[in-house]
Amino acid sequence: MSRDRIRVLLISLLVGALFLAVWQASVARQPKGKGLPGPAAVAQTAWEMLRHPFYDNGPNDKGIGLQLGASLGRLAAGYVAASVVAVMLGVTFGLSPTLYRAVNPYIQVLKPVSPLAWMPLFLYALKDSGQSAILVIFMSSLWPTLANTAFGVASIKRDYLHVAAILQLSWWRRLVTVILPAAAPAIVAGLRISIGSAWVAIVAAEMLIGGTGIGYFVWNEWNNLALTSVIFAILAIGLIGVLLDAGLGRLSRRLAWSE
Repeated sequence: MSRDRIRVLLISLLVGALFLAVWQASVARQPKGKGLPGPAAVAQTAWEMLRHPFYDNGPNDKGIGLQLGASLGRLAAGYVAASVVAVMLGVTFGLSPTLYRAVNPYIQVLKPVSPLAWMPLFLYALKDSGQSAILVIFMSSLWPTLANTAFGVASIKRDYLHVAAILQLSWWRRLVTVILPAAAPAIVAGLRISIGSAWVAIVAAEMLIGGTGIGYFVWNEWNNLALTSVIFAILAIGLIGVLLDAGLGRLSRRLAWSE
């Protein structure tokens, strides 16, 4: 490890320790039983929850592992479906600027709409809260990947496409060997943005639909005034988000290239 990395690590640990100390000191000054719990209480709750993460004692009493698993399952279903549709549409729009300009006004109208705004329509149409949550994830994941894919494909040098045409490659081989590899950095950048948007949306959606999931867990623990559980769940949500982003970030660095 280089000296610069060691210095960054030490400063980061110092900032974290200072934050925890200030947090604990502010809690100690509050009247007993009032205000937010301190880091020691949150750590104790975290230890208890992590010791048995997969227990199931009924609808409103499930382990943190089951709650996160349910959320990640919904995330995977909506995110993968949206990614496939977004890449297909993005390639089509990137190869046809005229078509992209024709549909772009509709995209610009739909893109700013909060994914949660679609929830009432999904619930009315599907009569299923779980499927509705997956569609919320779909809507939140669609636009960043679509826009980045269209940009990446439109930015491909025309020489590459001309060579593919001269070699008389089929459309499918042209897609797999030329278009997708050349646009891969832009596509992965869109996927990285989408995974963050989807993770934020699933937590909010689960607060509305109830049942199982980390979003519902946070809301249910708030109703029980179990603030240590709420804080621990917030930290878990943040950690999962960092891991998801880091995975796609690593893939993005592997695919990055320069001429």
